[in-house]
Amino acid sequence: MSNNQLIINLPESFSNKRRVLVIIDDDIDEVNEKLLLLKQATNDPLFLADIQEVKEDFNFIDSETI
Repeated sequence: MSNNQLIINLPESFSNKRRVLVIIDDDIDEVNEKLLLLKQATNDPLFLADIQEVKEDFNFIDSETI
């Protein structure tokens, strides 16, 4: 689609409808943005402190026997 045009053939059941919602989401860009944020988080002191706190919480739980 070099012209950025989207054509959707709607079923006949849509003939009496006034609105149709179409959402276009570029998953590739979204995934890349999330990966970039995760990479940045590895240098964020607050994030690292949160991870350490969770790790300590689970260390206590892991030592319990069921």
